[in-house]
Amino acid sequence: SKAPGFYNTLFKTKFVAGFLKIALGMHPKRSFPQLSKSSFSKQVKRLTFHVKNPKKEVYLFVDEFTNFLESSIAVDAKFLLEKLGYNVHCVSDLESGRSFLSKGFLEEARTIANNNVNYFKNIVNDDFCLLGIEPSAILTFKDEYLKLADNKTLAKSIAERTFLIEEFIQKEIELGNITPEQFTTEIKSIKFHGHCYQKALSNQKSSFDILNLPKNYNVTIIPSGCCGMAGSFGYEKDKYDVSMQIGEQTLFPAIRKAPKDTIIAANGTSCRHQIKDGTGVIAKHPITILKEALV
Repeated sequence: SKAPGFYNTLFKTKFVAGFLKIALGMHPKRSFPQLSKSSFSKQVKRLTFHVKNPKKEVYLFVDEFTNFLESSIAVDAKFLLEKLGYNVHCVSDLESGRSFLSKGFLEEARTIANNNVNYFKNIVNDDFCLLGIEPSAILTFKDEYLKLADNKTLAKSIAERTFLIEEFIQKEIELGNITPEQFTTEIKSIKFHGHCYQKALSNQKSSFDILNLPKNYNVTIIPSGCCGMAGSFGYEKDKYDVSMQIGEQTLFPAIRKAPKDTIIAANGTSCRHQIKDGTGVIAKHPITILKEALV
């Protein structure tokens, strides 16, 4: 239980951090991602809650990045959905295969795809959809799995019932199941940076729409392309400068020019890390912002 704190402290020690960065091929100016004090897999055991007369039942896929690095976002997602009247079944002991795919390890990714398709084949259906927090992880179900999985019919069936959590909430808003009255009337300004996978395979409007749900939230989308991190790309010492140059094209200047009380939102874990390293600003996942807006 003390391991995350120990490792985070170790990463902050200049000598150790410097040695590790050299060993891992990281640029010296890049910060290490921080481990959560406790993984979501451990926390969920004491977060058991059953919604009476739920509007719907959903499965929440807590990916490997959220589970270990930003478990608080998964806690927020579960809490938000339950407060809005949905029964949430959490799956946090699987990985998406995104890390293997990003480095070209297709056979390893294929194994994970097949395992996940087999796991969800009797779970995800017209009554139980699958939701995900991290775009690069959950959208793997809707893209690469269709090519990698041995049973492509099953993979397609699951993909059709798989959504970013923002997409699900957006659809529920349209159905009238979620309303502005469930949220604060405080005035806030938000600037949102969308993930590349979301832009390519889904859309940014779902995140925009749910952030606009509280009556007095004013939301704008930053007209940025890639944040520049692109998974492990921005960590590599020979890619760091290019990574930062990409961030400086639109994203970083837009954040620096924003008033100090503006909330910066980004739904990608890599994007949030890049924003922190490039501007010093801590960006929030849209789900955390919406959870904090509950009344």
